[in-house]
Amino acid sequence: MAAFLLRHRQVSTLGVSGILKDKLDPSRPHVESRLGALAGVCNLLREYSTSNDNRAHKFDFLDLTCPHAWYPVARRKNRKIFLHVGPTNSGKTYHALKQLESSPSGVYCGPLRLLAWEVAKRLNKANVPCDLITGQEREEVNGAKHKAVTVEMADVTSNYSCAVVDEIQMLGCMTRGFSFTRALLGISADELHLCGDPAAVPLIQEILKPTGDDIHVQYYERLSPLVPSQKPLGSFKNIQTGDCIVTFSRREIYKLKGQIERGRKHLCSVVYGSLPPETRTRQATMFNDASSEFDVLVASDAIGMGLNLNISRIIFSTMKKFDGVEMRDLTISEVKQIAGRAGRYGSDFPVGEVTCLLADDLPLLHSSLKSPSPILEEHFLENAKLSENYFIANCEEMLKVAAVVDVLPISLHDKYLFVISPVDMRNEISSQGLTQFAQNYAQKGIVRLKEIFTPGTLQVPKTESALKELESIHKVLDLYVWLSFRLEDSFPDRELAASQKAICGLLIEEFLERFGWQKQPKTRKLPSRVNSGFLLSKETRQYV
Repeated sequence: MAAFLLRHRQVSTLGVSGILKDKLDPSRPHVESRLGALAGVCNLLREYSTSNDNRAHKFDFLDLTCPHAWYPVARRKNRKIFLHVGPTNSGKTYHALKQLESSPSGVYCGPLRLLAWEVAKRLNKANVPCDLITGQEREEVNGAKHKAVTVEMADVTSNYSCAVVDEIQMLGCMTRGFSFTRALLGISADELHLCGDPAAVPLIQEILKPTGDDIHVQYYERLSPLVPSQKPLGSFKNIQTGDCIVTFSRREIYKLKGQIERGRKHLCSVVYGSLPPETRTRQATMFNDASSEFDVLVASDAIGMGLNLNISRIIFSTMKKFDGVEMRDLTISEVKQIAGRAGRYGSDFPVGEVTCLLADDLPLLHSSLKSPSPILEEHFLENAKLSENYFIANCEEMLKVAAVVDVLPISLHDKYLFVISPVDMRNEISSQGLTQFAQNYAQKGIVRLKEIFTPGTLQVPKTESALKELESIHKVLDLYVWLSFRLEDSFPDRELAASQKAICGLLIEEFLERFGWQKQPKTRKLPSRVNSGFLLSKETRQYV
């Protein structure tokens, strides 16, 4: 199933573009007018589509059955689509990138900043000038005709000789799938190379039927063997160099790190999603370095993509995870994605092994590895008229931001920018930072970082709660940088935010090396203001 958000960009032939042009300018760089994401916009659309002056141009905004028609630039091309599909560590992305490297122009679209960084570095090293463009970075290289971007930043108005979309099976993701669907339908390239899980093939073929694109499917086999163990690890005394223990919460990661290091035989690097990308990269580098003392990795499912890791054995500490709604068993796809990280081709561990900490978890591990990944399903919605191959993306986080900015005296375009910004509204400090930025912008038209952040106050965290707070501060600084690329005159302190963000990463790394896990008290009184330099008003806190 593919996800998308209702966009304004390609409805001009239906008499809507001229009406909304002054309110939502789709020509602004890196702005896609995803109207379905913003609270109140649907009412605006209904008003325009049903007003007396525009009865001749009525348009059913619930009819989303032809999203391929929203991208006329791509539809003017007779694209050749190459599907590179197979398990982790099968060389599928490698072959697609070789084609990108040999093309006169092109773009790589990945799900993570780390992947975009990696590809940009690879192409530039191969003397193929390549720009790096993510939501938070823009590194332009003289003469570059190639770009490496996060998938949300994909340009669907330019023409390329070659394009690569990595992890294409994520078009089934409830929260980010719309970006992959947009890239699939909208990138205008002579050759479009899609890399991912074979489970996505039938759906992609169905989605592309109306486009007339020429589709070729190349299946790949794993380059190195992956051996499921018949025995559990049992005890951390059996940990070996090159092992990676996988768990699904920050608390468990540091707990396991402490248990292993107390054995005084191994030191552990850690990788999990809320670590800054730079810190994740350096932790992975320490683990990969054969001369480093950090010879064991404790990680979340964040290792499933985006990092090259020299892992000998994957050990699942549990086969269950909390997905934000419920505690559930890992899916077949999740098990395969994580387990496949063991035994990377060309590494010191050419044969990968996978096991569990507990014997009771082995049956689920073995059955998952033997089973094919479920084909992406097709879904219908009750209210929207959709092709059966699509579903509406989950906009819950966007709507939380919309509730904050809707009452502020700023333009609809600016409200939209805040709504699509990369903020985690479940995180107290992140949501407070977003609210403060929006309020200051509405009141003054300019947001100086020093008004809510005091440089020089960041310190190495000494507890797990302090670490979590510092990670949250990094997210707020990251948000400021993101906004500065879109509202440059109003967020002028990009360099300061970027430097403080880098300091956050270094302080987090120092914690990882010096302190590790520390037991926290059972209760913690929330401070009246956020420490470590962020000063948030009472007015701000009432929104979170």
